[in-house]
Amino acid sequence: MLYHILALGDVTSESGVEHLRRHLGAFKQAKNVSFTVINGENVSGVGLTPEQAQDLFTAGADVITLGNHTWGRRQIADRLETDGRLLRPANFSPRTPGRGWGVYDCGGVTVGVMNLIGRCDLDWRAADPFTTADAVLRRMEQPTFTLVDFHAEATSEKLALAYYLDGRVSALWGTHTHVPTADERVFPKGTGYITDLGMTGPIESVLGVRPEQSIDRFLGGLPERYRPADGPCKAQGCLFTLDDATGRCTAVERVDIR
Repeated sequence: MLYHILALGDVTSESGVEHLRRHLGAFKQAKNVSFTVINGENVSGVGLTPEQAQDLFTAGADVITLGNHTWGRRQIADRLETDGRLLRPANFSPRTPGRGWGVYDCGGVTVGVMNLIGRCDLDWRAADPFTTADAVLRRMEQPTFTLVDFHAEATSEKLALAYYLDGRVSALWGTHTHVPTADERVFPKGTGYITDLGMTGPIESVLGVRPEQSIDRFLGGLPERYRPADGPCKAQGCLFTLDDATGRCTAVERVDIR
């Protein structure tokens, strides 16, 4: 039997959450989506509050992943400890709150989700994502499907990890850059892949930020807290079609919900 798994890119503002609240349910119904993973690390610009996490779950997320801005809102720490649907990168120090993976019962199939962060030009303090993935896969004990959100800067690091895990995970996607890539594919051994999902937030923006603020930064203006842009939003990501008989991906489709 084939299952549709939806992954949505970094939500950059509360207006992005509102966009999901209005449109995600109808999209999931139309596409027969069984499970949804959303990266939520930028809802506050840098970070996610417990209230914003709940809003994402209400909008339709089954699992929320994070990244380099996990600790942008330190109040998320308690919820990371208590809510198994909220994940921070598994290769963060074990001294940090929360967990980096989980296995979820979807009625007939189980879905494992792993969150990793890249080290190349992003977080040199993190443990090696390759060997961390090996360790997590051993602990997961082979769910029906295994999904990986790799929050990373370098396209080479994302591609290398995908080849390393090809055939051992059902799908691996990149987050962090907020720009969707056009390289969605199924790898030779059956892993669905895209280098970056894109973002969920204002269309007329620079990665979710007001264009005039971003321009000012590049012109040498004083740094200030990022302010989300106004106007209509988009939700970008990928739909992965997975076969429960093999755990492999059969198709990958980019999505852009406007």
